[in-house]
This record gives sequence, C-alpha cells and structure tokens, in this order.
Amino acid sequence: MNSNIDKNELFPIFIKLNEIQSLIVGGGNVALEKLTAILANAPQAKIELVAPEIKKEILELIKDHSTCKVYHRKFDDTDLDEKDLIFLTTDDFELHTYIKSLTTKRHILTNTADTPDLCDFYLSSVVQKGQLKIAISTNGMSPTLAKRIKEMLNDVLPNDINTTLSNLTQIRQTLKGDFEYKVKALNKITSVMTTPRPALTQWGKIVVFILLVLLLFGIGYAIGLSAQN
Repeated sequence: MNSNIDKNELFPIFIKLNEIQSLIVGGGNVALEKLTAILANAPQAKIELVAPEIKKEILELIKDHSTCKVYHRKFDDTDLDEKDLIFLTTDDFELHTYIKSLTTKRHILTNTADTPDLCDFYLSSVVQKGQLKIAISTNGMSPTLAKRIKEMLNDVLPNDINTTLSNLTQIRQTLKGDFEYKVKALNKITSVMTTPRPALTQWGKIVVFILLVLLLFGIGYAIGLSAQN
C-alpha cells in the first residue's frame, strides 16, 4: 500500500518573479485572473503577454507595471526564447498541447489552465499580511476549501503582524552566542507552536493554529517591548 496516497506531494516554493522572465499566452478572463494574482504578489514581475485579442482590463492593469509587455498577435515559437515560466490561458487545447511539447523539450516550467496533465506547477491560494505569506494547496481536489481557508486566515491574522516578525528579527540579532544557541533560544520562544495537545477535528486544528499564531504575535510583541526597555 502506498503510504503517500493521501499526501499532497507538491513541493511549495516562492519565486522571485522580478528576476526571471514569464510569458502568458492568452488575453481573456483566465489570463486576467493569472496576471492579477501574479502582480498582487510580485508587482515588479517581468511578464510578456501575447494574444490576438486582449481584454481592456488587462491593458488597464499593466499601465502601472512597466515590467509588463503585451503583444496583439498569435503565439509564435520564438515567444519562448529566454523565458523561465509559461502560463497557458486560452481555450485552445491543441495550442496548449503544442506549446507544452515545446516547453518540455526546452525545460521551461509551464502552467496550463484547467488541464493538470499539462502542468508542471500549480498556483496556490495565498494569504499575505506584511512579510508573512502563506500558500494553500489542496492538490487541485478542492479550490473552494482553499479559498475558504484563505478567507478565514485573512480575517483572523492581524494586519500588523510585521511587528512580530520585526521583533523576532531584532531578538535574533541581539542574541549572544553561536548559531546553535540562537536556534535553541528562538525555538524556546516559539515552542508554543508545537506543544502537544489532544486530538482535534480538522477544523479544530485550523482554529488552534490560528490561535497559536495570534499567541505568538502577542509573545513577540511583549518580548520586543521588553528588549526596548
């Protein structure tokens, strides 16, 4: 029996889209959705978009993003030159299949809308509060659940969580001793996150996680005040 059958085996990473070149093929609603999500997370992302027809909302969106370029024409094989990530967003399955065959040969990571078999990576639901960013994935099983968890975390996580992150950074910088000592000290401060507790339902675990994050926020704030005094 495969022990990983119930596990999401996708590997989450955070990419510096301002340092690589991305391409979106398509200019409709799906392209707009992808572009909006990308620029919300990485406003300086370097993106080219190519399509015979492009929604006016896309043109409006990129006005404030000088790193984005659009081309009103059909896709050409040369559009893949010097590209690192590809997003296929048209309703033309044959075109997507053709482009994916090219990107596979050229080892370019590709995301294809609504076609998991033509995807090298998926986009996740993202919660962002300051420097804290949480990516949520259900491995495509339930985007609705991912959306609900995102909404819940957005509601309960404090907007000024950067205060906690900043205070913990300051504490780390002021700790004396070698690397091992600093790790132990910070582990002690954040140990509340891993304290054993009775078995909970899935939603109960989510609630406890949220409460622990809030508690850590309070601990970091209090320690920060103490360090300043």
